Amino acid sequence: MKKITKGFTLIELLIVIALLGALAVALLAALDPLEQIKKGTDTGVRNTVSEIANSFIRYASVKQAVLPYTGFIAWGSVGTAGASPAYAAISAVIATGELKADFLSLAKDSLEKIFIIADQEKNYVCFAPGAKAFRVDPNTKFVTVAGATSATMTEVSGCDQNGTSTSGATCYWCVR
Repeated sequence: MKKITKGFTLIELLIVIALLGALAVALLAALDPLEQIKKGTDTGVRNTVSEIANSFIRYASVKQAVLPYTGFIAWGSVGTAGASPAYAAISAVIATGELKADFLSLAKDSLEKIFIIADQEKNYVCFAPGAKAFRVDPNTKFVTVAGATSATMTEVSGCDQNGTSTSGATCYWCVR
């Protein structure tokens, strides 16, 4: 009498496990979880940038084309309470009802990555994107040359995935 056994051999199991492992590694490489985290962060900051820029436009229409602030607001100063120009500008916009009263507390993490340049007629609200997808976005084309208390915005094309322009300057995602 012959005994028939059903099942897989050890070699077959090892081959299947190796194939599944290779597929998992390929999937992780394709998805790049760190890049996905950066994209998520950049999306949140981009939305905050857009909301600030739109609120400045609405504020200017209510106040007959006068923006709440003129000059340069440096990195990280938007969320700073007290006498900072950024805090004063956003507080003025909140006072007119163009931003929610708790905007500063809700957007706290995003505000530290944003800077604003404004004069009486126009403003730029910008951030330096961390994700490659945002670095090559059509809106990522402005270069700032910043000093301690001033900056100028020059529109350039050719921002690469490293976040630099063809001239080597840093590119920022801006709304104006």
